[in-house]
Amino acid sequence: MSEIRVAIVGVGNCASALVQGLYRYRGSDEEDIPGLMHLKLGGYRVSDVIPVAAFDVDITKVGKDLSEAIFASPNCAWKFAQVPHMGVEVMMGKVDDGVPPHLAKFVKTADKEQVNVVDVLREKKVDVVVNFLPTGSSKATGFYADEAIKKAKVGFVNGIPEMIASSDEYARAAKDNNVPIVGDDFKSQIGATILHRALAKLFYDRGVKIKRSYQLNYAGNTDFVNLVKRGESKEMTKSTAVTSLIPYEFDLSAGFAFIETLKDKKIACIMLKGEKFGGAPIKLEAKLEVEDSPNSAGVLIDAIRCCKLAMDRGVGGVLTSASAYLMKHPPQQFEDEVAKRMLEEFIEGKRER
Repeated sequence: MSEIRVAIVGVGNCASALVQGLYRYRGSDEEDIPGLMHLKLGGYRVSDVIPVAAFDVDITKVGKDLSEAIFASPNCAWKFAQVPHMGVEVMMGKVDDGVPPHLAKFVKTADKEQVNVVDVLREKKVDVVVNFLPTGSSKATGFYADEAIKKAKVGFVNGIPEMIASSDEYARAAKDNNVPIVGDDFKSQIGATILHRALAKLFYDRGVKIKRSYQLNYAGNTDFVNLVKRGESKEMTKSTAVTSLIPYEFDLSAGFAFIETLKDKKIACIMLKGEKFGGAPIKLEAKLEVEDSPNSAGVLIDAIRCCKLAMDRGVGGVLTSASAYLMKHPPQQFEDEVAKRMLEEFIEGKRER
């Protein structure tokens, strides 16, 4: 198979986990590797995913080699691989709403001129653009989506809770330009949302009427600084991911807290209250602790490979199956076991999208 040439937008903790993972798993022939759902996907291995471009606005990252930038402050992701010099310079991207005032303590914007993004995507022969911008970066996300989908006509994986795959405008543009999209907002491999979905579905399947539920997430990375200040879209994608499985309304809240000493460790507390037989009360509380950024990387590697597989097949538009299984807010929600079956059918070529 050919290589998959990737451009990274936002060289933060999630980008760090991705790049480290590409080296950690490179060349491995083991069939059962912790952290990967698919060793091969449509013939593509992890080693076929090659970062060739990166965009950021932080003075600690712009102008640096990607191998150095992924470990620059304020990044604090779990370090699990040695990354050699890659020859990929982090270029000055678009600032717009990507650096809100509450991140000023952590991010200083580089005094450099923005590069022509579409020219870079064409020059580097990029196949897939990955969006890792901070939550709430609606304008900046739209800019990169325009550059990738409408102009350069390359695949787009939207890892944040700004609506691209779920937008009629971009879904239509992707289909018109024969460009695949996977989105919106990564589900972690085992994260608060996927666990919350499983527990809510268990309650429903066993006849328990859910009355109230909440999900509280806290960590010490800059993503959580941002979520505390403008996490409305993340709250929506998390809540919708759970409530979409239950055919009646119930009270559900999702909240966030920033605790700096936790760094990239995330702790999630989930509570469900309901009524079982005879109206007897039932309450379930669960606590999950993970390194936050690696939780997205294995999912992202599959999303990238799905995009390239669709491009190989000449398929454009939103990839329904990949989005449903890998993302919190796909255009169409399905139960996870159904979405997984759909994804496998797509990989095998039995399903177009």
